[in-house]
Amino acid sequence: MSSMAGKIKASKAHARVRAGKMSTPERRREGHRRNGHPPDAGTELVIITGMSGSGKVSTLKVFEDLGFYCVDNLPVDLIPQFAELTRQAGEIEKCAVVADVREGPTLRRLPEIVRELKRRVRTSVIFLEASDESLLRRYSETRRPHPLGTAATVKSALSSERRQLQPIRRLADVVIDTSKFNVHELRAYIIQRFQSGPASDKTILVSIVSFGYRHGVPEEADLLFDVRFLPNPHFVPEFRPYTGKHPKVAKYIRSFPQTQEFISRISDLLIYLLPHYVDEGKSYLTIGFGCTGGQHRSVLIAQEVYKRLRQAGYRVKVTHRDSPR
Repeated sequence: MSSMAGKIKASKAHARVRAGKMSTPERRREGHRRNGHPPDAGTELVIITGMSGSGKVSTLKVFEDLGFYCVDNLPVDLIPQFAELTRQAGEIEKCAVVADVREGPTLRRLPEIVRELKRRVRTSVIFLEASDESLLRRYSETRRPHPLGTAATVKSALSSERRQLQPIRRLADVVIDTSKFNVHELRAYIIQRFQSGPASDKTILVSIVSFGYRHGVPEEADLLFDVRFLPNPHFVPEFRPYTGKHPKVAKYIRSFPQTQEFISRISDLLIYLLPHYVDEGKSYLTIGFGCTGGQHRSVLIAQEVYKRLRQAGYRVKVTHRDSPR
């Protein structure tokens, strides 16, 4: 019976095509069907999920600005119906939903639902996460309760949430660690990565930090480079009060051949490495340059590498942690 109904439906569709009465969306779907493609190949569905406090709602707002039809906290069992309704609407070709632990126990069905959706709709899953330290700080600043309740501490709730979300994280197409993003940086990253389709090598945000080893190594650094092999301006009395940003100090440090060679070599290395970090899903990279006090050599090197990476087209910011303001 269902087979017969399908044939009748197909015959009617052919008749509507021949009569020139089929709408543009219907015409596109009929063309996909006749060419062996999924009937809704033109529809795009993005499912945003991940840790509470990681920036899912902020991300959803960015997708809305990118022209997606967006829904927050849609029950997972309604996601297939939502995708079908947007497909049938014709003019809605891009949609995004947020699904997370607010859903409760039924969230466990999301991986199965996603696998089924991918057979019918162009579906991608974005998983947002952040370190416990970052999430605890955000909860402290907003004073909002964790969705899993107040019976336990926020820290234990986060641990429980991570365990629950592991099956979903494993099927994600994109994993974004928002630990080091502020709201504006997250927005810029999402726009650059998703407004034109596939990720670009230049979507990663690079943070360069100069520091002094006597004050400790920056814990957030992914890569560390020790520049204490360069001659120290601290031992030149006239340079001691200034930083590596002062023209005379900068000229002194640059005057040594090893300085120029190091800047060139380290910049080339980073330009080589960054696309590979992007391929591995890295969205934020922190690079530390350290000298003894964090005032002269590390500051100059950080500034120079910052310029080289900017010239190469990367989004870069520079911070001088231990340099006088």
